[in-house]
Amino acid sequence: MNCKNNSESRSQIRHAANPAVLRGAYPRVLHSALSPKDGERAAAEIAKWPQYAPTPLRTLRGIAKRANVKEVLYKDESCRFPPVKSFKALGGGFACYSLLAEKVKEKTGRKPSAAELAAGECAAHLRGVVVCAATDGNHGRALAWSAQKFGCECRIFIHAAVSEERKLAMENLGAHVVRIRGDYDESVRRAASESEAHGWHVVSDTSYEGYEDIPRKVMAGYCAMADEILHQTNAPLTHVFLQGGVGGLAAAICFWLWHKLGENRPRVVVAEPDAADCLLQSALCGEARAVKIREETMMAGLSCGEPSPLAWKILHSGAHDFVAIPDNVIAPLMRELASESPPVEAGESAPAGLAAFLQVAASESLRVKMRINSDSRILTIGTEGATAPDLYKQIVGRAS
Repeated sequence: MNCKNNSESRSQIRHAANPAVLRGAYPRVLHSALSPKDGERAAAEIAKWPQYAPTPLRTLRGIAKRANVKEVLYKDESCRFPPVKSFKALGGGFACYSLLAEKVKEKTGRKPSAAELAAGECAAHLRGVVVCAATDGNHGRALAWSAQKFGCECRIFIHAAVSEERKLAMENLGAHVVRIRGDYDESVRRAASESEAHGWHVVSDTSYEGYEDIPRKVMAGYCAMADEILHQTNAPLTHVFLQGGVGGLAAAICFWLWHKLGENRPRVVVAEPDAADCLLQSALCGEARAVKIREETMMAGLSCGEPSPLAWKILHSGAHDFVAIPDNVIAPLMRELASESPPVEAGESAPAGLAAFLQVAASESLRVKMRINSDSRILTIGTEGATAPDLYKQIVGRAS
């Protein structure tokens, strides 16, 4: 394998264009990763859930003016299904609901609605069912919320760097949380092995060999957010900057825009911390590649060293660019967003896509390479609110 050497300093943005990106309509060959039917079913189901409401799509006029583009939009997930306060409620919630509904159907012959599960009408059929996941914080919180809401037990594995504040939030939602010594990828392996030993059901946002159905449902759940965005925009987007991590969110949004807009879809840019750049390194190599996490990024939800193979199938063909950014751009941007009118509450992972855009916009060479100009309309995703309130207060200088 001939991987390019990426030796540029990690004190600045790094960029890799994707030579494998495809044009035209979403290809049928990728339906095995995520199909239109998957996304449409998830979006329709989630729209029926109690307390569901689209999250705001905010216009950041001052940032757009500073970056010399026509518009910068920020999908604000900080108010998504409190107390989750992140987009993870869509993916983890839909996957958990789907699994539990199938369990009930196996016993009764009928698939219950989310409202029926939430009302406890199927509790007898779910006795002893345990869902399990590894997490940096938000996916586990979403799964704990879903398990509590829909009526089953929950086990969560976290790695050494996950804060006590995030651990407590999951425990307050009824989850049994186990901390391990390794990193996120080791916690994924531990969750899988413990679930196999005890007969639990892994609800993971990353796929691995022999395990694709649930991660596909997680990605399908994220399509509900992408569908909201298309209904909230009134002019074509030119670029979308998406957080990386294992790739599930980026793949889902890339897929939905590709499915709905075809060759007119915006340019998809995947943003990662430079300390956890597995997707950028995969793009440089032309295949999924793991990286060693040598230090934890402050963008806690993005501290992932191994791409999800299912997500990578879509990103390998659908993402135009991959960028990696340093940690030091995040805290100032969190403070700037908190000073917007009205204030925008952004946790540490939330502004990663926006930060990547601003880094690109400040580079004349990258503006040219990525075709950003004064007519560009940029979409970014604010993936979470202050899911660690004490840390947020330390960074921003005031409570959320």
